[in-house]
Amino acid sequence: MHDEPNPRHADAPATATASPEARVLGLLLPYHRTTAPAPPGDPVERHPEQLAQIRRFTSAGEPVLFTLPGFPCKSPNPAKVLGHLPDEGERLSLAFLDRLCARVGEVYAPGARMLICSDGHIFGDLINVPDAHIDAYGDALRTMIRRAGLRHLDTFDLREVYGDLPYDEKRARATTAYAPALATLRALTRTDEETTRLYRGITRFLVEDATGHTGSRSALQRESRARAYGVIARSRAWGDLIADRHPRSVRLSIHPQRPGAAKFGIRLLESADAWATPWHSTVLRRRDGSAELMRRADAERLG
Repeated sequence: MHDEPNPRHADAPATATASPEARVLGLLLPYHRTTAPAPPGDPVERHPEQLAQIRRFTSAGEPVLFTLPGFPCKSPNPAKVLGHLPDEGERLSLAFLDRLCARVGEVYAPGARMLICSDGHIFGDLINVPDAHIDAYGDALRTMIRRAGLRHLDTFDLREVYGDLPYDEKRARATTAYAPALATLRALTRTDEETTRLYRGITRFLVEDATGHTGSRSALQRESRARAYGVIARSRAWGDLIADRHPRSVRLSIHPQRPGAAKFGIRLLESADAWATPWHSTVLRRRDGSAELMRRADAERLG
């Protein structure tokens, strides 16, 4: 069965004669998640930031560390997902990430590790998901990794940073220490294409996931736009907190990223929607064995 995203053949892996960092980056390129067309030239050279991040490990002969914020919790919208615990989408995605790290070991002997930085608690109150559900999702995710023997994967969340403090206090501390100012985000949304795209994508998710809303559609849109700024601010706080804790890492993202960005967007599974993730979707298994992410309601309509 085809349990990983199909490679994008335009960005073929680097040759065996390339530098170690180019060979490692070449394994990521076929799964690049981006909304921008590929510029001309060598696909490896389009990503100088990632080459530099990988080189910090290869020049020292150390295992490469990838950090991936994501796997927060399931969407609260039952039209999208099967429940609040990780399921086949997470299982396939984690297995893909573990295989990707194993393949790094085939082209660079020290190998690689992937740190799954679960970000559910950082914005759980803004997306209306109870902290108890986020804890249950994270605990089940770790059990899934352990039972499947995914030895290249580790996890990291707010519990690793602030211990047993109440979650509201953990969120407040992380936000105060790392989040950008609201005025800065508003300005970026007006001037930076990537931030604008992220803002619109998160607003769409918040509108879709507001299953208990009883007011007007326009009121929901206004509220979701306001909450979207908070989600982005805390997401950036989480990214900076991770960078603070792991200053040497190859920074991955589940969101589309343009070539040359500080983070490398990576696809976990096939989907017609560039923003689809296992925690906002369910898995449709096609007759040829391939897996595709889509909304639960859409998958059920297809039978």
